[in-house]
Amino acid sequence: MNFRATLFAAASAATLWAGGAAAQTTANAEVEELVVTGTRTEGRSRLESLSPVDVLQGEVLARQGNGAELAQALANLTPAVNFPRPAITDGSDHVRPATLRGLQPDQTLVLINGMRGHTSALINVNTSIGRGASAFDLNTIPTVAVQQVEVLREGAAAQYGSDAIAGVINIRLREAREGGGAILNYGIHNTTVKTSRGERDANDGMTQSVAMWQGLPLGAEGFLTVSGEYLLRKATNRSDFANATALPAYGRPIVLGRYGDPELRSWSTYVNAGLPLNETWEAYGYAGYQRRDTSAAATARAYNNANNIPSVYPGGFLPKIDTDIVDYNVQGGVRGEVAGWRTDLGVSYGRNELDYYTVNSINASFGAASKRDFYAGSLGYDQTLVNLNLSRGFEMGLAEPLNIAAGVEYRRESFEIGAGEPASYSPGPDPTKAPLSQGFGGFRPSNATDVNRHNWSAYLDVEGQLTEALGFDAAVRYEDYSDFGSKVTGKLSGRYDFNENIALRASVSSGFKAPALQQQFFTYTSTNNTLVGSTFQLIEVGTFPVSSPVARALGAQPLEPETSMNYSVGLVYRRGPFELTVDAYQIDIENRIVLSENLPNNNTPAATAAAIRTILQPFGISAARFFINGVDTTTKGVDAVARYRLEMGESRLDLTAALNLNYTNITKTPGLPTLTSLPQPTFLFDRQARLTFEKGTPERKLVLSGDWSRNQLGATVRMTAYDSVLLPQNALGSDQTTGNAALVDLEGRYDVLDNVTLALGVNNVLDEYPNYTPGFVNSPTGSIGFPGYSPFGFNGRFLYGRLSVNW
Repeated sequence: MNFRATLFAAASAATLWAGGAAAQTTANAEVEELVVTGTRTEGRSRLESLSPVDVLQGEVLARQGNGAELAQALANLTPAVNFPRPAITDGSDHVRPATLRGLQPDQTLVLINGMRGHTSALINVNTSIGRGASAFDLNTIPTVAVQQVEVLREGAAAQYGSDAIAGVINIRLREAREGGGAILNYGIHNTTVKTSRGERDANDGMTQSVAMWQGLPLGAEGFLTVSGEYLLRKATNRSDFANATALPAYGRPIVLGRYGDPELRSWSTYVNAGLPLNETWEAYGYAGYQRRDTSAAATARAYNNANNIPSVYPGGFLPKIDTDIVDYNVQGGVRGEVAGWRTDLGVSYGRNELDYYTVNSINASFGAASKRDFYAGSLGYDQTLVNLNLSRGFEMGLAEPLNIAAGVEYRRESFEIGAGEPASYSPGPDPTKAPLSQGFGGFRPSNATDVNRHNWSAYLDVEGQLTEALGFDAAVRYEDYSDFGSKVTGKLSGRYDFNENIALRASVSSGFKAPALQQQFFTYTSTNNTLVGSTFQLIEVGTFPVSSPVARALGAQPLEPETSMNYSVGLVYRRGPFELTVDAYQIDIENRIVLSENLPNNNTPAATAAAIRTILQPFGISAARFFINGVDTTTKGVDAVARYRLEMGESRLDLTAALNLNYTNITKTPGLPTLTSLPQPTFLFDRQARLTFEKGTPERKLVLSGDWSRNQLGATVRMTAYDSVLLPQNALGSDQTTGNAALVDLEGRYDVLDNVTLALGVNNVLDEYPNYTPGFVNSPTGSIGFPGYSPFGFNGRFLYGRLSVNW
């Protein structure tokens, strides 16, 4: 679709709708939400901002009927956010990445109370959206602890630092010194699963959660808000039936695999506090902790291959990957005034730990004597942050005081890999059998890593009103990293209000994303379901750091930062109860960091493939990969959001329409390395990786919703439409598409008492699924039932109830 034509059509249609809707009433809209993201000027509202910001209130996020997942709630409400639900992708099953504007999960910066949050220790290395990225895990924060989320849909590296290429998500924790509430959720999937080899009914994925919050006074004017949540979710299974040739022991079609959401149990708690120290100074801080235990399945193993001992598992077996994830944050600081400057000094520390266990498995090289359960090792990441922010308004004869903000920041990061038990990675006496714990082989002592780095940064931000109608913001930031050097970024934004109803805004900014420690130092050997020749086979693949001799022999170079240029122009329209924003954007990214192809692969010349196998032979693996720079992309799109409130006596109807159009094109791919050790160059970035960037996320996503209330009654209806997404393969003829889909969600609410509300709802009323995986692509065990790139998952209809109590 032509980008200019798309933008013109969207803007024209939205403007016409604006005029028609606004003509219906001239009633005043409610007071707009104030934002702190994308601006350092106090008191600016969402519609007054120079940049597009979505503001999502905590009570709306908690009312999504999705098992209390913050990432899914954001995807339900913001079309620019997507939250696919990968399965059989090792660690990515347990820490699922969200995307903004179709870019990588690590190209969105996440803040907590305005301060940078720490990423997960996990890096996504298998075939999923977000492959090669290590991102913030949004689901570590329970929705009950959230007061408001602000989604800045614009590059902001000059304001906030590395990673803010696609935008910024700022999670603001609940603040209260009195009152409280409790929320009880229960839900289950009730669905018909139609796969390539048959059809069956499923009632699974039972979800229960209990969440509470309480506001407490702290001193005469301070607050202490305590929030907690317990969540239990059973697994879902959308695998296909196994091929009869894989299951002669059963003599009938069965579902041997398990493809869907993992089983999950989590405990989360957050404490947020603020305490005035005197008339101008206050102390603030928060602390959060989550323990999450999950159990996901790997690809089912047939009875008769090198991964199994038939005397142990005569009908094949389903290995499972369990994780224990611990995530915690602590932050504290003081803010006040020094010589007329608003001053904020804050310190934070966050850590994410992930322990792997492989169960119901076997190390086939040890034969029947092998263990069945293994400890497979650990990942750890932590971040220490200290920052000082200053801001002050100066009278310069302008329409408003000129706000000057400046600050410095110090950040230290560390990343660790811990080895698993020897039985999870050691070869046994039988060299004809697979030498790892099946499903997830353990980290080896040679994988063990403990690295760190630090960086300093300083910024200057000037924001003001040249006239009553013309506002601007200019920012510049300098960062210096201990591992690769320095970077300077800048941003310039402007806004012109023609009158109280119509405004134009625009910005241009440069940005960057530093190579993560996980990308530089992650190393591991895994079992992948990979296309070899014309069939999918389970092979052992090693991921090596760029500094390793193996990666260097295959062409690896030290990683460099990604860089970006972000351009946007937007329209803001508001009249009475109607508001409309339309923002077009273009994001040019150079030197993107990606995970290379498995080497050798189907495109590797025969002589080169033989040389690579010689290099890899001592490691007992069939292929190797590593991180590389060199992919350039251009992403163009439009975000349009319209809201309208209709007051009808005792009734109120809120209507919202939100659209995201997003197109990515690769303009450059990595060059082929010239290596004297290999007969011919290797192919590093193949068709699957390229088309995943271009077609792996929706090019169009539309959300239409209506929220009605009258006295004790309330109801919500929402329709979310996705266009088809491609799950490509390197070999032609094996691609899959999800197909176009429109999901309808319904919820009804009744206030049983003044402070007690009962809600019943259905997500995906029509039981929509993506296209199923064709039988010729699937493994004989039928493990993968649907495309893992589906932007709405593949779990089908979900029924739920919710009881809310406030006091």
